[in-house]
Amino acid sequence: MSVLGIDPGTVRMGYGVVSEGTRLEAADYGVIALPARMPLEQRLYQLHTHMLNLIAIFHPDAVAVEEPFVGRGERSFPGSSLAIGQAQAVVFIGAASQGIPLFKYAPAQVKLAVADYGAATKDQMQEIVAATLGLTEIPESDAADALAVGLCHLVQYRALTALSREIPHGQER
Repeated sequence: MSVLGIDPGTVRMGYGVVSEGTRLEAADYGVIALPARMPLEQRLYQLHTHMLNLIAIFHPDAVAVEEPFVGRGERSFPGSSLAIGQAQAVVFIGAASQGIPLFKYAPAQVKLAVADYGAATKDQMQEIVAATLGLTEIPESDAADALAVGLCHLVQYRALTALSREIPHGQER
């Protein structure tokens, strides 16, 4: 299974392609960085184009996206949730246009699945992601977040697959 993880943003969008075969690995990851002074509609179009390119290159089985964090913290300045929502919409449209299932995860859910601790710091998450995927260097924050979202989906998928094998179809416990 291959997952395209996305950490949405209209100026910086992190992406990471993770897969699970004999081991967990990252096929690619990085940050799509666009000038803040570029008109929003142009940035959204650029992000859409990048999404379609990532899908065309890596053919993921699923797209996993982090939901906006609402509350205190570095992402909570006015308008940030709206901008993240707009970037999310680009991801939704990109996945839907290619018929790829989309999954959304809250930041705490990602941290719990990847770090086994829902309040892990960004630095801790970067280190855990690098160690889990056997990366030789620590990815920058937005890329690490995207890889973590992809890993979260793999963990969720594994759990659902195990449960479906455990319970015969159409039967309850």
